[in-house]
Formats: sequence, C-alpha cells, structure tokens
Amino acid sequence: MKHWLIGLALLAATAAIAATDVEGVAFQDKAKLGDTELTLNGAGLRSKLFFKVYAAGLYLPEKKRSADEALALKGPKHLRIVTLRDLTAPQFADALEEGLRKNLSEAELAPLQAHVEQFRGAILALKNAPKGAAIDIDWLPGSGTRLSFNGEKRGDDIAGEEFYRALLRIWLGEHPAQGDLKEALLGR
Repeated sequence: MKHWLIGLALLAATAAIAATDVEGVAFQDKAKLGDTELTLNGAGLRSKLFFKVYAAGLYLPEKKRSADEALALKGPKHLRIVTLRDLTAPQFADALEEGLRKNLSEAELAPLQAHVEQFRGAILALKNAPKGAAIDIDWLPGSGTRLSFNGEKRGDDIAGEEFYRALLRIWLGEHPAQGDLKEALLGR
C-alpha cells in the first residue's frame, strides 16, 4: 500500500509539472498542431478592471523570451484563449481590432485590411463565447491563419504569415493588450 501511495504521489507531481494552471485553466506543456509538436512558451491572465476576462497560452516550435524572436520564428504557432466570463462576439472582435490599431501603423494595417475583415466576420459568426469557451488562433504554414472555436474550425484559413504576426502583436507588440500578460506569454 505504501508503494502504491508513493507512486500515486509521484504521478500527481508529474501531472502538475506537465501543465501550467491559469485561473483553473490547464495549459499542457506540449500541443500538437498538424504534424508538429509545439512547446508552451508561456501562459497568463487577461483582466480588465476587476474582471478576469480570459486565460491565454502561446505555443511555439521552440521557447522564445523576446517578442521579436517569437514574432520572427518560422513554423506553426498556436494561441489558445479560454474565456473566464461570457463574452459577445462583437466584444471579442472589437478588442482584436483595437489591439491591431494600437500595434500597427496605418501603412502596416492597410494591406492586411481584407484579412482583418475576413477574420472579424468569422468571429462575429460565433455570436458569443460563453465562459469556458476555447478559442484557438493558429498559424499553419502552407494553409494560413486558422480560427477554431471549441475545437471546430470557423471560417476559411487566411493566407499570409504577416497577418498572423499582426495578430500576435496584439499580445506581444509594443502596446500589448496587457503588459503582464505579454510577459507571461513570453515565459518571463
């Protein structure tokens, strides 16, 4: 019995190491995207005033501690957002657009506008994101930026890695959605 309890304790310790918890949301240390295994770069909390809005985790092919390195990194990327409160699709879409405007100049944003509208349309089609919803924003080389909601692909993939980099700048740019969330996503 003693050996069984020790084994159970070790298993529990291993499971605790294999995931990062953010407000009750577990982000596993590894995630598979297509044929590529990605590593959790970091995870953190987005809050606004006194409200916990969502937990987010960024997965990359290899860990990067600087925003510039993470943005320049080639290969698949995975951003998982899990809502911690009910959100409407317009709230989410408006926040994304605001983040893009804060982190891109008009000259940088102009050539991406059609992609922004396409992505916004896919988000608005969701209608709402109830507490606990999983929103994945992935970069799949050869396919594009993919939006998934609770594991289901939404809208068409959007070609062009520059659009995905622009989206990541919402959280990793010079004017991130939240400074401590940026630091957390960079594993700092």
